[in-house]
Order: sequence, then C-alpha cells, then structure tokens
Amino acid sequence: QVQLVESGGGLVQAGGSLRLSCVVSGRTFSNYAMGWFRQAPGKERERDVVSGISRSGTKTIYADSVKGRFTISRDNAKNTVYLQMNSLKPEDTTVYYCAAGPAASFYSTYADYQQYTNWGQGTQVTVSS
Repeated sequence: QVQLVESGGGLVQAGGSLRLSCVVSGRTFSNYAMGWFRQAPGKERERDVVSGISRSGTKTIYADSVKGRFTISRDNAKNTVYLQMNSLKPEDTTVYYCAAGPAASFYSTYADYQQYTNWGQGTQVTVSS
C-alpha cells in the first residue's frame, strides 16, 4: 500500500513563498509519476491539477495559473516530491494534495486526476492579502 504524507503548508502573506513536500512510502517511488492538485474553490470534491512530474523528473507540467511561480521537483533517493511556490497570491489559498500514479514510461506526466491511484491527506495553504 502506497502512503503519501504532505507537509509544508501554512499561512503566508501575498508575494511570499512556501515549499510543500510529500514523502511516499510502501512502494518503489521511482515507479510513479507524481502530481500536486488543489481543491477547487467552493467545490469540496473537485481537485484541479497544479503540477505533475514524470518518473525521471525530466518532464513537468503546470497549470497556466501557476506557470512561472511554482516549481515541481522530485528526489527519488529520498522518496519525496516537492512543490516550490513563489509569488503566492490570495487565490492560491486552498488545500493542496500530493498524488502518485503508476507509470510505465519514465517520461509520462498526468494532468488527469483519474490517472492517480494514491493520494495524501492534504495540506492547507493560506495566503493573506
């Protein structure tokens, strides 16, 4: 069973930075494409993709709303995926989730939440204006 544990959320002023971390255990981390999602505003059961990264770490995708501000990375030796969030805006406020999706290719990235089979519990990010 794959387990994902996020950390790094918190309260920050607009323009500030946070780094989210997600540690994965229970399976071979490098076999999974990883993603970060966030809860859609006012929609408890809907999650929007923020970013994704391939097994190799060489391919990444970003939502248009975060391009140039957020950076995803992974350390396969530490079983950890990161999301560096800079220039945060109040509209970035929500719960962020880490997700793992088994991938046959080293270079696949997934934007569709249905490609992910395992999820973390979420971490709250609050950006004050």
